[in-house]
Amino acid sequence: MTEAARTTGLVKHFGAVRAVDGVDLVIRPGEVVGLLGPNGAGKTTIIRTLMGYLRPTAGTVVVLGGRPEDPSVRVRIGYLPADSSPDRRLTVARFLRWYGDLRGGVPQERVGELCERLGVEPYRRISELSTGNRRKVGFVQAVMHNPDLLVLDEPTGGLDPLVQREALALVRERAAAGAGVLFSSHVLPEVADVADRVAMLREGVVVHETAVSALRDIARERIELHVGEPLPAGLLDGVPGVVTWRAEGTRVLVDVDGPVGALVRTLAPYDVQRIVTHEQDLEDVFFTFYRSGDAP
Repeated sequence: MTEAARTTGLVKHFGAVRAVDGVDLVIRPGEVVGLLGPNGAGKTTIIRTLMGYLRPTAGTVVVLGGRPEDPSVRVRIGYLPADSSPDRRLTVARFLRWYGDLRGGVPQERVGELCERLGVEPYRRISELSTGNRRKVGFVQAVMHNPDLLVLDEPTGGLDPLVQREALALVRERAAAGAGVLFSSHVLPEVADVADRVAMLREGVVVHETAVSALRDIARERIELHVGEPLPAGLLDGVPGVVTWRAEGTRVLVDVDGPVGALVRTLAPYDVQRIVTHEQDLEDVFFTFYRSGDAP
């Protein structure tokens, strides 16, 4: 199998609203694809169409070589929706056993291991659980049968940081075992931590698709300098490599793209006392793409 899932020219209308507009997306075995965008960008619509819960207005969807609504395909998918609501009358153990039976049975040792890793209490009723704990239960049901395609819609919402880390480790493990993973989020650092590739959505359209490593490569360097005296107005305008800059008294913040030699030479007469550097946050890179649809 060369592809875990593919959408081609996917369009979805809700009345006059064009929620998804011609999306081409491929998820390959062993690959984690991050689907990025703010609320309303079309992430959940793409996912629900990929799962067979919505019918495309136009375009095609292929999942694990077949149709997503085919039971023989569905059993090989792990899915965690953004708004999962397990039956509150059941205990956690009974809920997970019911899902396991739908998939042909899941060893209790596997379920117990996952519950321990995520801090799930199997014998509590779902009605007694907090939103975060119900989310953990949903995560267990999504991965417990070792699916060939794992589809996660905002999976870590409501989870504390330690559980988020463990959940993302489980995502990496499924990919390492050969599963394709589609991971939807509006939190870029979370996706950047686990994804191989990201597709950025704006109003139902993929505005950019790239490897996470490429996003890191284009992140500009931010430099914070402390100088002995305020800089003259316009001093750094037009200096090679300086993209933007602003001065706050004797503190100067500069975004640099490329070598910093010209910047250093220009500032040398102004008694530079301290320099702090860091890469531009990937979230800033994303929003640059999101605003313009072009690379920074």
